[in-house]
Amino acid sequence: MIRALATLAILLLPLTARAGMVDVRIDLSDQEITVSLDDRPQYFWPVSTARAGKCTPIGTYGVQSMKRMHYSTLYKNAPMPWSIFFNGNYAIHGTTQIDRLGTPASAGCVRLHPENAKALFDMVLANGRANTVIRIED
Repeated sequence: MIRALATLAILLLPLTARAGMVDVRIDLSDQEITVSLDDRPQYFWPVSTARAGKCTPIGTYGVQSMKRMHYSTLYKNAPMPWSIFFNGNYAIHGTTQIDRLGTPASAGCVRLHPENAKALFDMVLANGRANTVIRIED
């Protein structure tokens, strides 16, 4: 009986493991993203947010949807790999314009290096959309 309970506990362990809380903070002034897991910073990366005349929305958001590859219907089918949508058409995603990272250059989305966008996408996927908060600050 004890052996059966121990075996059952081992089998159920992956089902009871608690997902971490993913905190994504985007600083518009510094053009930087900080990604934390359970209040422990994991990544600091440069981003590109809205250029002059455009807007990246400030606020706190959840994850609305995720797509490994999305093509913008608003901007000439621009590729948006590893997209994490947080407010309508606004997303955090990879970009081909990596030379512009660290400066405002987008139409409003938050652009990342594709490798970093994939790392963030995988972290959100592993921990759950419901356990992810996206904060955009001035």
